[in-house]
Amino acid sequence: MKSNVHKSCNWDELFAGGAPSKTPRRRPRPLEHGLQSRCVRIFRLKYPNMAHNLFAVPNGGYRTKTTAALLKEEGQLAGVSDLIFLKRKGRCGALLLEAKWKGNYQSLVQREWQKRIEEDGFIYKVFHSEEEFLTIIENYLALPDE
Repeated sequence: MKSNVHKSCNWDELFAGGAPSKTPRRRPRPLEHGLQSRCVRIFRLKYPNMAHNLFAVPNGGYRTKTTAALLKEEGQLAGVSDLIFLKRKGRCGALLLEAKWKGNYQSLVQREWQKRIEEDGFIYKVFHSEEEFLTIIENYLALPDE
């Protein structure tokens, strides 16, 4: 079976707005979609006053080449986390969250984006279950305010 994982990550190409990647996109994983959807639903029930702070980044899915080019022009980046929790805690202004079903791993582009975003002082976490997601959120919210 042919692997669709990127062999190398050229970060500059992500910003260049050049030709679309030659690497075919993997089909979205319905299990990860379900995990992410359940986590968002749980979060919004548990923290209704912060429902507006947690949102998805629509980077996945199939689209035409024209639509993909337009989205790239508008600023869409490969590798960006699935969810962003835009809530300042301490010196950190946001928590970036990536949903992965058990046995699935981040792509090279996702790992590179994580590395860069963590170097910028943000917190990035990968979660594999609803329980893990809630623990990450609770730990983040427990950080001291400045």
